[in-house]
Amino acid sequence: MENVILTIHLILALLLIGVVLLQRSEGGGLGMGGGGGAISARGAANALTKLTWIFAIGFIITSLTLTIIAARNVGGSVTEQLGGTLAPAPVAPAAPDLSLPPATTDAPLAPPRPDAAPEATPAPAPATPAAPATPAAPAPGN
Repeated sequence: MENVILTIHLILALLLIGVVLLQRSEGGGLGMGGGGGAISARGAANALTKLTWIFAIGFIITSLTLTIIAARNVGGSVTEQLGGTLAPAPVAPAAPDLSLPPATTDAPLAPPRPDAAPEATPAPAPATPAAPATPAAPAPGN
């Protein structure tokens, strides 16, 4: 049954495309050409418009029918069909703490101003060099 409706659906889609392309548009479309023939331009437009409506209604009906058939064939969700279990829902992270930390005397309350002189940091005490080794004086008499 589903294959028959699907075949009708595809045929209606092709017919609908063909009828829409044959209709006369402002630029002429595929239906351009002279006004010759047994059917007047107005009569042809009415016939093509009616065919378009008929094919469109048939297309919508077959679309809905195929959707209903597909919904009946489904026994549940995709994960149930695969035999899997659903993963637990992710837990939202806690809101960040936006409160200010307690004030301490070590941390500045505001960033330093660019025009302010930097604080003088004590320079490390220079290491006292070891006393240079002096050569022993030569012994007298040598």
